[in-house]
Amino acid sequence: MNDTKIIFLGAGPGDPELLTIRGRRLLAQADTVVFAGSLVSKAILEFCPQAELVDSAPLCLDDIVKIMVKRSREGRHVVRLHSGDPSLYGAIKEQIAKLRQANVEFEVVPGVSSLSAAAAVLASELTVPEVSQTVIITRAAGRTPVPELEDIGSLAAHHATMAIFLSATLVDDVQKKLLTGYAPDTPVAVVHNASRPDQKIVRTTVENLAADIATAGIDRTAIIFVGAALAQEGEESLLYKEGFSHGYRE
Repeated sequence: MNDTKIIFLGAGPGDPELLTIRGRRLLAQADTVVFAGSLVSKAILEFCPQAELVDSAPLCLDDIVKIMVKRSREGRHVVRLHSGDPSLYGAIKEQIAKLRQANVEFEVVPGVSSLSAAAAVLASELTVPEVSQTVIITRAAGRTPVPELEDIGSLAAHHATMAIFLSATLVDDVQKKLLTGYAPDTPVAVVHNASRPDQKIVRTTVENLAADIATAGIDRTAIIFVGAALAQEGEESLLYKEGFSHGYRE
């Protein structure tokens, strides 16, 4: 049988209605779905009731790839299901490298990132004119290292909007480094499990970040947003201002 193309699919942040139309179609067509059981919302799996489900949480990289390649060579439609969008902390690079070595075709299909979902539940624009036009997406160094030049303390010097992933357990160190660049009263918003039924939001400041996260009992699957843009104050965008001309309005 001819190999079938393996699909790396972003499942979105958790709310099944935030799965893309294309994603839902691919899951409905899948024969095998290899999913990150510790991260992917179980509600998403309801779109593929006919598929063989393989939880990758207890598996190592080689085991995951062997399963995908074997099923592909059997002619089965394989979906590798990642939470959020695979391009952000999705660990797809090493899987793709091994599929290339095995001469197996693949495709990456994007999903709604938890970054977008969390900003939406905050009803916050992350890029406010004359306040911040830059969003830094990063994480703290823990068991997984971070390049030295991307240390949170160094990034804080830019005073841009920052979205810190995978760092709730390291919040004491995160707060200490944020304080080297941001003022203590800089707004912070922490979103746990954005879009899911157990979603939780904590609004605080840099100086109170660690204490308020501890009080809320948040220790994982959270994004820490930092920056003056969270106050939602500043100049209006020029795009819709009267008197500002562009290609569609004189």
